[in-house]
Amino acid sequence: MSTSTLDGVGHGASGTNYLNAKKGLMSWLFTIDHKRIGVMYLATVLTFFLAGGLFALAIRTELATPAGDIFSAAVYNKLFTLHGAIMVFLVLVPAIPATLGNFLLPLQLGTIDVAFPKLNLLSFHIYVFGSLFLLYTLVTGGVDTGWTFYTPYSSSSADGNVVAALTGAFILGFSSILTGLNFIVTVHKMRAPGVTWLRMPLFVWAIYATSVIQVLATPVIAITLFLLIFEKIVGIGIFDPALGGDPVLFQHFFWFYSHPVVYVMVLPAFGVMSETITVHSRKHIFGYTAIAASSVAIAAVGFIIWGHHMFVSGQSELSGTVFSLLTFAVAIPTAIKLCSWIATLYKGSIQWNTPMLYSLGFLWIFAIGGLTGLFLATLATDVHLHDTYFVVAHFHYVMMGGVLFALVAGMHHWWPKITGKMYNDTIGRVTFVLSFIGYNLTFFPQFVAGSQGMPRRYHQYLPEFEMWNQLSTLGSYLFGLSLFIILGYLLQSLFSGKAAPRNPWGAASLEWRTQSPPVEHNFEGDVVCTYGPYDYEAHRALKS
Repeated sequence: MSTSTLDGVGHGASGTNYLNAKKGLMSWLFTIDHKRIGVMYLATVLTFFLAGGLFALAIRTELATPAGDIFSAAVYNKLFTLHGAIMVFLVLVPAIPATLGNFLLPLQLGTIDVAFPKLNLLSFHIYVFGSLFLLYTLVTGGVDTGWTFYTPYSSSSADGNVVAALTGAFILGFSSILTGLNFIVTVHKMRAPGVTWLRMPLFVWAIYATSVIQVLATPVIAITLFLLIFEKIVGIGIFDPALGGDPVLFQHFFWFYSHPVVYVMVLPAFGVMSETITVHSRKHIFGYTAIAASSVAIAAVGFIIWGHHMFVSGQSELSGTVFSLLTFAVAIPTAIKLCSWIATLYKGSIQWNTPMLYSLGFLWIFAIGGLTGLFLATLATDVHLHDTYFVVAHFHYVMMGGVLFALVAGMHHWWPKITGKMYNDTIGRVTFVLSFIGYNLTFFPQFVAGSQGMPRRYHQYLPEFEMWNQLSTLGSYLFGLSLFIILGYLLQSLFSGKAAPRNPWGAASLEWRTQSPPVEHNFEGDVVCTYGPYDYEAHRALKS
C-alpha cells in the first residue's frame, strides 16, 4: 500500500464509500461486496435476536411465580422451543462469523473481497430462506419438541410444523458450510503480500478454525435432520423407538455436531477478545503463537468430546470415563487464551472505554461458564446436576454471555470502521454496568437453584425455588433494558454521531489503514504488509 493510504482522518477525498457507492434496495440485496453482506447479516441476526429475546422474557415472566399461571404447559413448551431454536440456529451460530467475520476478514488480510463473492451472497440468501421455515412455524402455532428436536418428542409428533422447523434448520446448514468454505479459501489464497500465517490477526485465526468446524461438522447434523424428516414422512424407523428406531443414535449424531458448533459460536468470540484487549490495553498480545495454536487445538478436540452430553444415556462406564477426560483436556487450550489475555492486560495502558469494559465483562462471564463446565465434565456431579437449572446457567454463561458480550464488544470496537460514526462512549460505559449486573443477576441464581434440584424445562416448580427465579426474572428485565439502550445510542450515532477517524483506537492491523467507512474495494492502493497486526511500535514509526 502506498504510504498515503496509511494515515489520515475521516473519509476519502471523493467522499464515496461502500455505503453510498451504489444506491437502492436492490443494490444491497444482490451485492457481492463482503462489507454490505456483513451489514445485512448483522441487521438480520439482530432482528432474530430481538424475537428470541422477547420469547426469553416471556419465559422468565412465567417463571416469576411457581404456579404456571400465565401460559399453559403446551404454550410454554412452544415458547421454550422457539426461543432455543431461534437463538441457536439463527443468532448464535452466525452471530460473529457471518457479521463481523464477513466484514473484517478481507480487510484484515489486505484483500478486496472474499474468494467467492457470489457464493458469499448465496450463503446469505440461503440463511434468509431457511429462516422463513422457522418463522412459518411461529405464525402457525409453533413446535413443542425442544430446540434439540430429541426423539421420540420430534419423531412421534404428528404436527407438520416439526417437519417445517427441521427443514429450516437443514437449509441453514448449507449457509454455514458455504460461509466456512469461502473463509478457508480466502485465508489460504487471498492474503496480501507480507501477510504470512504468523502475521495474521488472531481474529482471522479464530475465524479460520471456526470455518474448519463448519465445513466438517455441519454435514453431520444436516444428514441427521434429513433422516428425521424422512422417518416422519415415510414412517421407516430410524430414531423412533415405536418404529424400531434408536433414539440414543439421534443423540450421538446431534451432539457430534452440536458440541463442535459450540466452538463455531465461541471461537470467533475469542478472536474478538484477542483484538479488543490488545488494542485497548495499548500492548502487544501476549503469546501470539500460543493463542493461534490453541484456536486450532480447540477446533480439533471439540470433535471428540460430544459424549459428555450423554453421561446418563446408558453408555458404558469406559465411554463415560474417556469422554470425561477429553472434556477436561479441552480446558487446556481455553485456559491458554484466558491466561494470555490477562497477561496482556498486565502493566498495559488500559483504556476504560466501552469496548474494553465489555471485553473485561466477557472474561468474567466466560470464566464462570468454563469453570462450572468442570462440574458437568465430572461423572459423579453431572449425574446430580443433569437436566437441572445448573446446566441452563452454565450453557448461558458460555454461549449467550460469552458470544453476546464479545459481539457487543466487537460492535463497539469496529463500529467507527463499519459506519464511519462515533457513538456516545459515556452512555456506553454506563449501559455496560447495567448489562453486566442484569446478566449475572439473571443466570447466577440459576446455579443455586439447579444445585438444589430445580429441573429445567418446567413451567411449574416447587415454591422453595421461587426466590431464585424472581431474582433471575428481575435480572432478565434489566439485561433486556440495557440491550435496548445499546441499540438506541448506536442507531442515534448513525444520524448525529461525529465522523470517525480512520483509526480512532490507534490499532495496527490492516483494517484500520483504510478510510472509515472503507471504500467499495477496501483499499485505495495496493496493500503490502511490513509488520504484524500487534506491532504498535512499527505502526507508530511508519506514521511518523
